[in-house]
Amino acid sequence: MKHDLIIKICMGTGGIASGGLDVMHAFRNQLGKKSIKADIKKHCSMHKVGCRGLCAKDVLVDIILNNVKTTYQFIKPYMVERIIEEHFINGNPVLEWVVSEDYHQFHDNQIKVVLSDCGIIDPEEIEAYINAGGYDALRQVMLTMSPGETIETIKKSGLRGRGGAGFPTGLKWEFCSKETSAQKYIICNADEGDPGAFMDRSVIEGNPHAVIEGMIIGAYSIGADNGYVYIRAEYPLAVERLRKALQQARKHKFLGKKILGKEFNFDIKVKLGAGAFVCGEETALIASIEGYRGMPKAKPPFPVYKGLWSKPTVINNVETLANIPYILRNGAEWYASFGTEKSKGTKVFALTGKIRNSGLIEVPMGIPLREIIYDIGGGIENDMAFKAVQTGGPSGGCIPAKLLDIKVDYESLASVGSIVGSGGMVVLDENDCMVNITKFFLQFTQSESCGKCTPCRIGTKRLLEILERISSGNGRDGDIKLLEDLSHDIKATSLCGLGQTAPNPILSTIKYFRDEYEAHIKEKKCPAGVCKDLLSYIILDQFCKGCGACKRVCPAGAISGERKAVHKIDTQTCVKCGACIESCKFKAIRKG
Repeated sequence: MKHDLIIKICMGTGGIASGGLDVMHAFRNQLGKKSIKADIKKHCSMHKVGCRGLCAKDVLVDIILNNVKTTYQFIKPYMVERIIEEHFINGNPVLEWVVSEDYHQFHDNQIKVVLSDCGIIDPEEIEAYINAGGYDALRQVMLTMSPGETIETIKKSGLRGRGGAGFPTGLKWEFCSKETSAQKYIICNADEGDPGAFMDRSVIEGNPHAVIEGMIIGAYSIGADNGYVYIRAEYPLAVERLRKALQQARKHKFLGKKILGKEFNFDIKVKLGAGAFVCGEETALIASIEGYRGMPKAKPPFPVYKGLWSKPTVINNVETLANIPYILRNGAEWYASFGTEKSKGTKVFALTGKIRNSGLIEVPMGIPLREIIYDIGGGIENDMAFKAVQTGGPSGGCIPAKLLDIKVDYESLASVGSIVGSGGMVVLDENDCMVNITKFFLQFTQSESCGKCTPCRIGTKRLLEILERISSGNGRDGDIKLLEDLSHDIKATSLCGLGQTAPNPILSTIKYFRDEYEAHIKEKKCPAGVCKDLLSYIILDQFCKGCGACKRVCPAGAISGERKAVHKIDTQTCVKCGACIESCKFKAIRKG
C-alpha cells in the first residue's frame, strides 16, 4: 500500500536517548487530534528506524510527503504540531528545523553497504527488510549455488573480518567447510566493548535481519546446523530487536527445519555476555558460551578445527556477517570495486571525540584520514587544532596530525603503529594530553585483563603504574625506555590479543609525542594543562578586575581578595577543579 505521508523517526540508542519515543508519541497524538483523522489513518504511515548515522543531530525525523523527503534535526515533542500543520496539511516544510548542509555533507561522502538499510527500514518488521531485498541472497544461494560456490564468491569479494584481525572471511569458511564433523557451529561475535565504539550494536539495532541472513548463508556454506549470537547484556535494545527478528525469521521459515524446502536445518540462539572485554577474543568467547569463565586458550588449534564444544566453528563479527547478503546480491566484483587491493570493501566506524559531526559512518577502505575528519566529520569542535586520532580502541594507536593524509586500511594503519580494529575512531584536539589519554586506555585494558597469563596480568599493571607516576609529576629518567622495553615484552609474550595489543597506545604516543612525555618527566609540566598534579592556577594582575566571581565559586576557599582589588590563589589550598577559570569573564586566570 502506498502512503501520501511517511514519517520515519530515529529510534536507535542515540535517538531514544534524545527523546525519540516522546517524539513518536507526539506525532501519534497530534495526528489523532486533527480533523482529518480518518484521512490520516488511510494515507499516513509511521515507522521507527535505526541509527541514522549523524547522532549529533538527534532526534532526526524524515517526512516523506508524496515521495518528497524532508529531514528534520533536533526534533522535540513541542515541534511536532507545527510540522504536521505546516508541512503535511499545508505542504510547506518548516525550513528552520530542516537539516543543515553539514548533514548532507556527512552522508554524501560515504559509501554505504552494511548501513545501506540502517535508518531506512523499520528494524522490527521483517517485511521492511524483505521489501528492500532482504533474504533474496539466501534464496539465491540455496536454490542456485552450492556451498563451495558461495564460499568462492565470498573469497573473490576480498571481504576480511571486520572484528579487528582482518582475516579473509571466505578462507575461514573454506577451512571449516573441509572439516568432517557431524556437528559444526557458526557464531556471531557481537561482544563490542571498545570505549567509544558502537558500530555492531547500531547495526543490530538498525538491521538485525542482515546479520541473521549472513549467519544462515555462512551456516549453509560450512555445514553448520546451530548458531549463536554472543552479545553483551548491556545492549538491551539490540538484544530486544535481535530476538524479535529471530522470531520473525522462524515464522517465515528462514530458520528451523528444511529452510526454503531444502534439506538444511539451522537455528540461532542468543547468548548474553556479562561485559568482559576479553570475551571479544574468540577462544574466551567460546569458553563463555560453554559455561566457563571467559579466558582465552593458546592457539593452535584454531576454532575452525576445534571450537565450540571441540567442534569446527566459524566466528565472525556483526559487520562481517552483515556484508554477506549485499555481496551475494550485488556480486563479488561489485564489492571488490571498493577499497584497495589488499583491503577491499567498506568499513563502518564510530566517529567520536572532539569532532563536530560525531556518529556512525561507512567509508571505502583506503579513504584518506583527512577526508573522514574534515569532509565527513566537519572538522574539530570549537575550531581547535587537530592533534591525533585513536583508531582501533584501547588496542590501537594514536595517529598524529602530521599523518592526517594516511589511508585508512589494514596495511596503512599497521605501518604507523595503529590498527583498524573493530572500528572505533576517537578524535583528539590540542587540549588533550597524550600521556593522560594513554593512561586512560591502559586503565581499561589492565582492568579488563582476565589474569590468565603473567605478561598481561602483571605487565599491564606495571605499565599503568609508570604512567601514573609520570602524570603525577614523579617520572624518572629512563621511564620512557622502560615503557618501551616492557611494552615490547608484553606484546611478544602475552597469550591473546588483549595483551598483545594493550601496549599499542604507549608505543604510538611515545613515537609521535615523545616531547610530552619528556615535559612531564623533566619539566614536571603537562603541556596540555590536563594532569592535575602538574598544574597550578594563577591570577594575572593586569586582567583581574576584583569582581569576586572566582572567589564565590571556589569550593576550597583558596581565593582571597577585596572587591575591586586583585585577587590571589593559595596554591596549597587549591584543588585544581577549574571552576575559577570557568567563572572569570575577563580571562584573568590561567593554568601555570
